[in-house]
Amino acid sequence: MATRTAPPHQRPLLVTNDPTLLDDLLRLAAAAGVEANVAHAAEHASRDWPTAPLVVVGTDLLPSLAALEPERRDDVVVAGPDTPASADGPAPAWDAALRVGAQTVLSLPRDEAHMVDLLAESTETRTARARVVSVIGGRGGAGASLLAVALALAGERANLRVALVDADPHGGGLDLLLGQEHAEGARWDDLVRRQGRMSWPALRHALPETHGVALVTWAHGPAHPIPTEAMRAVLASATRGADLVVADLPRSLDPGAEEVLRRAATTLLVVPADVHAVMSTARITPRLTDHVADLRLVVRGATPEFPAETIARTLDLPLSGDIAAEPGLDRTLRQGDVPATRPKSPLRRFSDGLVAEVHGERSGTEDSG
Repeated sequence: MATRTAPPHQRPLLVTNDPTLLDDLLRLAAAAGVEANVAHAAEHASRDWPTAPLVVVGTDLLPSLAALEPERRDDVVVAGPDTPASADGPAPAWDAALRVGAQTVLSLPRDEAHMVDLLAESTETRTARARVVSVIGGRGGAGASLLAVALALAGERANLRVALVDADPHGGGLDLLLGQEHAEGARWDDLVRRQGRMSWPALRHALPETHGVALVTWAHGPAHPIPTEAMRAVLASATRGADLVVADLPRSLDPGAEEVLRRAATTLLVVPADVHAVMSTARITPRLTDHVADLRLVVRGATPEFPAETIARTLDLPLSGDIAAEPGLDRTLRQGDVPATRPKSPLRRFSDGLVAEVHGERSGTEDSG
């Protein structure tokens, strides 16, 4: 993993004079891909104490640091060999930890993975969460997965950090649409087994990457709905570290999909311009409106005889756009080529515009805050 260089005041602070502990902490920082400042004495910690995104206090200097009564702050952890796992352990370590504002005491090497996650997350100095855009088909074969892929690629073209989440266990797999079904990396089966908070740098490093997009998808073979807890952990991680999260949802909403909808800033409901598709879409619209504040309709292949505006009025939904039929799209998919890459592609043009719109809304929210 490449080391992320941050200004000195934005680096985590390690407070220890124990050579063995310091070596261990520097090794874990390197594994997290971050640089760290070091204070070899308690009094030397005062310079970086107020600004460091994370302070790791070694048990060797913990008593002397606590005696200095530093100003209370968040993101302080205590680490050392054989430290107690809870406040029920030996009182001195936890008493001193609480005096410096620490809420966590880690034991090395037992808690090394947790320490790597904390160090990695400490340099994620983002003040706003990524926008989550979810996509769902009004009927099977509506083209929701195609639109999800196109939106992710549009985000990458806009120089955004993008996570593409395949939340449809019954779909063909977004990796297949991207021509990366054999790409190495963790799949949902691996992620479901993980417990608790996931750091985005660590998760990003583990996932398959294609066309600059981090992809959360399925292994080949049978797939099962994603548990709510696993979906929540992945989305929380992605929204902390990415600029845009795009999720492809199943038409039959499962608990994992409902978790996506709860976090989605915008949900796009894709419907082809034919009567049966509109009737099918009308069946699921009430359930979607129960979960989503910003539900928008995307019509594919509207005609003068059946215009997108008529479909939007029928479904009583705001129209996000009308994507014209795309010549050669079926051939592109049969050949295993990536869709929505040609400059004149209607799918690409719509996606570029939508990404510019939602990212502009996000930036405007940040500026107003």
